[in-house]
Parts: sequence; structure tokens; C-alpha cells
Amino acid sequence: MRLFVGLAVLAELAVFLVVAGWIGIGWTLLATLATSALGWLLLARQGTRALTELRDRARSRQAAGRELGDAGLVAVGGLLMVLPGFLGDVLGLLCLLPGTRGLVRAALTRFVIGRIPVALRPPVRVRSARTEPLGGPAAGGSTRMTPLVIEGEIVRDVPEDRPPVS
Repeated sequence: MRLFVGLAVLAELAVFLVVAGWIGIGWTLLATLATSALGWLLLARQGTRALTELRDRARSRQAAGRELGDAGLVAVGGLLMVLPGFLGDVLGLLCLLPGTRGLVRAALTRFVIGRIPVALRPPVRVRSARTEPLGGPAAGGSTRMTPLVIEGEIVRDVPEDRPPVS
């Protein structure tokens, strides 16, 4: 991790020096301040939108996986935009803009799934069959429902060249 952060700082410095040599140090500092201000503005707008979507999902009691991921990407994108540096600004802009956020989410998903062992990767399909209630129908005119037993089997699609995992 330290190596990655060190290389990122070195790359940011190199890009900063190239831009400063191209347009001058004053304009480069002004551009850095402008991208930070743009980062604050986008973070405020997109962050509010992401939190509103999360709140709506919570009120409707629906799963908020995508909305939670969007909120995280907005936070990371805002941080990258606010910190000085042109490479971080580009990555932050990709995380903040709704049109490109899906691309970042897909790349992160592929990266994370690529690190998961093959036996644990999605998709996992589950088959189930409902059976009769335990003890038969409710006796004695009780209005209380008898719980159902659901028998099931987890089925995992395993490539033919790999043995199933026990």
C-alpha cells in the first residue's frame, strides 16, 4: 500500500511539473485551485443526491446495495477532487459523475471478484421445495399458523475441469 501511495504521489508531481512547464506555474496553481473548488461543488451536489437515494431506499425497506456503493464512490471521488493533483482529479471526476460512476463500479467489481477464490465466486443458485407444515394441519381450531419446513439444496455451477468443493 505504501508503494502504491508513493508511486501515486510521484506520478502527481510529474504531471504537475509537466503542466507547469506547459502553461506556467501561476496558471497551474490556478487550475489546481479551480479543480478543488469544482470537487467541493460536485461533492455537495452528488453527495446530497446519493444520500437522498439511500434515505428513500431505507424508507421503502428495499436493499440499498447500489445506492450505498454510489455514496461510497461519491465520497472517494470528492476526496480525490479536493486533494491537489490532476490525476486524482480525473479519477475523482469519474467517481462523481453519474454517467461514469457505473464504469468505476464495474471495474471495482471485476477487481474484487478476481481476488475471491473460484469456489466462492458468484453466482450461487439455490433450489428449494416447500413441504407440508410440521404436525399436519393446525388442530383445535387455533388461528396460529404452524411453521413450514423448507428443504433446500445449494447448487453451485462448478467448471467441469474443477472438482466440487465439499
